[in-house]
Amino acid sequence: MIQSQILSHFVLLLAAAIWGFAFVAQRKGMESLDPFTFNALRFLLGAVFVQILGFFGKKPTSLSPTSQKDRKGPLLLGLLLFIASSFQQLGLLWTTAGSAGFITGLYVVFVPLIGLGRGQKFTLKTALLILLSLAGLLLINGKPDLQASLGNLLVLVGAVFWAFHVQTIDRLTQDHSSLNLAKSQYYLAAALSLVGGIIWNIFSPEGYCVTGFLPALKSAAPALLYAGIMSVGVAFTLQLHAQKKVPPQAASVILCSEAVFAMFGGWLLLKEKLGKGSLLGAALLLAAMLLSVFASKLDFLIDKKRASEI
Repeated sequence: MIQSQILSHFVLLLAAAIWGFAFVAQRKGMESLDPFTFNALRFLLGAVFVQILGFFGKKPTSLSPTSQKDRKGPLLLGLLLFIASSFQQLGLLWTTAGSAGFITGLYVVFVPLIGLGRGQKFTLKTALLILLSLAGLLLINGKPDLQASLGNLLVLVGAVFWAFHVQTIDRLTQDHSSLNLAKSQYYLAAALSLVGGIIWNIFSPEGYCVTGFLPALKSAAPALLYAGIMSVGVAFTLQLHAQKKVPPQAASVILCSEAVFAMFGGWLLLKEKLGKGSLLGAALLLAAMLLSVFASKLDFLIDKKRASEI
C-alpha cells in the first residue's frame, strides 16, 4: 500500500516535469495559432492518443453503481479543464512568463482552501509545505511583475480553476476508470476550445483564412505534438491515475514543481540563464515535495500502528 502511494507521488512528479517543459511548447505554439485553436488541437491530439492506448491496453473497468449516478462528473472535469487552460493561455498574451509561472503555482494555496469546503483538514504540516512551496516559486521566478493587469488577472482566475480541477479529480477517480475520465475531459475541452477558436477568429481583425491556417499549423506542429501527446495525453492521464492514491493537498505540492522543470526547460531549450536564487527556489520546491512524500509514509505508519492497537 505505502509503496504504491510513494510510486504515485513520483508519477505526479513525472507529470509535473512534462508540464514544465510543455511551457516552452505552449509559448512557441502561440506564435502561430490563437490560444483557443492551439488548445483545441492539443486536447484533440491527447484524446486520440488515449483512445489508441485504450485499444491496445487493458479494457477499462465499468463504472460502479455510484458513478453511474454521477455521469455529470466527467463533464464537469472537462469543463474545468477547458476554463483553466483557456484563462492560462489567454493570460500569456498579456503577461510575462515569470509572472504567469508564479501566479499559476498559487493553486498550491487554493487546493487546500477549496478542500475545506469538502471537509478536508488544513493541518500545520499542510501550511508548512505550502509556505515552503510558495518561497520556492517566488525564488524561481525572481521578481515577477505582480502589478494589476489583464494578463495577471486571467492567469490568477486560471489558477483557481486548476485547483478546482485537482479537487474534482480527487472526487471522481475512485469510481471511474482513468482512461474513461481522460477521454471524456479531453474531447469536451477540445470541442469547447474549437468553439472558442471559431469565435476568436470571427472577431479577429485579421479574419479567418484557410490558406493562412495551414502554414500556421505546419509551423506550430512540433509544439502541438509535444503539448498534445505528452502534456495532455500522457501527463494529464498520469495525474488522473496517481491521484487515486495521493490526497489533493499533497498532489498540489508535487504538481507545482512544474515551475522547476519550466526553469530548466528555458535554460536547456531557450538558453535562459539560471541565477542562484532560481536554484535555491528549485531546492525548496524539491524539499517540499520530498517532505510531502515522507509525511504521507509517516501518516500511513501511524495509522497502521493505531489500527493494530485497537
